[in-house]
Amino acid sequence: MPEISRFLGIVIYMYFNEHNPPHFHAEYNQHKASISIKTLGLMEGRLPSKVMSLVVEWAQEHQAELLENWNSIKETGKFHKINPLV
Repeated sequence: MPEISRFLGIVIYMYFNEHNPPHFHAEYNQHKASISIKTLGLMEGRLPSKVMSLVVEWAQEHQAELLENWNSIKETGKFHKINPLV
């Protein structure tokens, strides 16, 4: 499970053997969620509203990189880290 980014106590990651649609996972303390890369909407799980807002803000800035990682992980198993929210 590659860690893609980490900021403000939030960990962003993707699994190697994932199912469509393209998405990423976010964890904050005991909270976990799956978020669509295309819509940035919540697919599964729950995050506190402030944390979800931060994750969506970060994902908007890095949406193209997230999709590149999704495709790269699926095709080659390789990924790159994405800068944290600043």
